[in-house]
Amino acid sequence: MKKHIALPIILTALLVATPGLAAEIRGAGSTFVSPVMAKWTDAYKSKTGNVVSYQAVGSGIGFNLIKKEAVDFGTSDMPLDPKELDRLGLMQFPIVIGGVVPVINIAGVKPGQVRFTGQVLADIYLGKIKSWNDPAISAINPDIGLPNAPITVVHRIDGSGTTFNWSNYLAKVSPQWKASMGEGTAVEWPLGLGGRGNDGVASLVGLIPGAIGYLEYTYALQRLDRISFGIVQNSAGNYVVPDAASFQAAAASADWKAEKDFHLVLTNAPGEDAYPITATTFVLMPKTPKYPERSAAAVDFVRWVLDNGKSQAETLNYVPLPPALIDQIERYWQQSIAAVPAISASATVKR
Repeated sequence: MKKHIALPIILTALLVATPGLAAEIRGAGSTFVSPVMAKWTDAYKSKTGNVVSYQAVGSGIGFNLIKKEAVDFGTSDMPLDPKELDRLGLMQFPIVIGGVVPVINIAGVKPGQVRFTGQVLADIYLGKIKSWNDPAISAINPDIGLPNAPITVVHRIDGSGTTFNWSNYLAKVSPQWKASMGEGTAVEWPLGLGGRGNDGVASLVGLIPGAIGYLEYTYALQRLDRISFGIVQNSAGNYVVPDAASFQAAAASADWKAEKDFHLVLTNAPGEDAYPITATTFVLMPKTPKYPERSAAAVDFVRWVLDNGKSQAETLNYVPLPPALIDQIERYWQQSIAAVPAISASATVKR
């Protein structure tokens, strides 16, 4: 375990005096991170006895809840602008990296078999490509006999960081998408069916033959009995299979030190092997919390994840943060939190 700056006496007293409060940590937000968050919270409870209650309600709701301090930490797959963070008195920092993948329901199509370019994905979601045997799809899939069947578009209806990364990527590769749709946790979809959360999109795609949607990669892997995922052309012109290695290849180009409050998006990253819709989940917390003992407990959980949660992340094909970035986050806490709770997870075991 790394050494950390000593916790201020007042926060130490709060943690010792109110063990029940410190042991009940509440978080909410991203469904993208939910699969690995479930693993982390179970492991953290086993190690420390502390309970983390996490609601996978979408990045938009997670942001609103932390803004009102209705939870101890929020999560979002869309980074907030530093000016917005300053206005709201919030800080943000990354916790894990993963990927968003196109998923389809076409009989006989295997995972990773269908190719997509960003332009084709944008045109499908704009309603310009309506059938699976459209010439634009056939041209990049000459060895697959895709059916003469209509495409049913599925998207998120809630405020979603997964949607942000999907729409951000499409805005980077399609001028028409950028001009007409833009990017955000919610966009004005021109067509399609809406599902709530990654689970909702996965369910709809699995139920509708000919459907296409977008999911965090682990959700796709968990549903390969009903859906398949496609591969996407990256900025180097290569069609890249989504996995932890290609997400890591995209993350390798990130210069986190150059961005205030870690305001960085990994979509369409350079690199021969980089997956083009790689995404980061961020944690949001108040700089001057109403309940410092709760913030101390939340930071303790996040620190435990960063220091000890690598195996859980890798098992589910997420990419844990490198040591240099974790050290940068530690320094960021020291600069950002009014009374930084610089403790280690091992300290909570003794309570």
